[in-house]
Amino acid sequence: MDKSDAKKRLRTALLQARQNLPDRQARIDALQRVMRIWLVGRTDTVIGAYWPIKGEFDPLPALHRWKEDGELQGVAQRLRIGLPVVNKEHKTMSFHAWYPGCPMEEDAYGIPKPKDTEMVVPTLLFVPCVGYGTGGFRLGYGGGFYDRTLASLQPKPYTVGLGFTNGYVDDLEPESHDQPLDAILNDNGVVWPV
Repeated sequence: MDKSDAKKRLRTALLQARQNLPDRQARIDALQRVMRIWLVGRTDTVIGAYWPIKGEFDPLPALHRWKEDGELQGVAQRLRIGLPVVNKEHKTMSFHAWYPGCPMEEDAYGIPKPKDTEMVVPTLLFVPCVGYGTGGFRLGYGGGFYDRTLASLQPKPYTVGLGFTNGYVDDLEPESHDQPLDAILNDNGVVWPV
């Protein structure tokens, strides 16, 4: 079996395991707490995230809480949350402002995206992980959107992977195009850097 087939099988197994987590809600609650605590003291004003699909952890409640906390500090008007808008032709992403109740529409892949909101440039970007390993490397869905986007963004945002503990892969081998993340959080806490 070649590397490509092995990665496809690993991705399929991890997605199936994530969809069938018997203690999903407890893991979600734990990762929400980890994420909220991790955000305390961060000075970022624009944070990029993602709309959860295929059983991914949903970062939006913690980010909405982060923005609400900013209201208490009188800085909420400066705080922005961005979600990806995919350019299918160029296979890249940009980020557009999102807020609860924001008008949404489906992108070319059927994933909800903000409709007619302004483009934002995140200084901190939360990235979904199908799997992840040492060195800050992640396994995604295989399209390479995040790797291409992270390779081209200037300045590069601080990147944080989000996943459940069952997504850890001890022997995950990165490929030459894989962009390492600056940190990875799971339902047990900070995984990377250790």
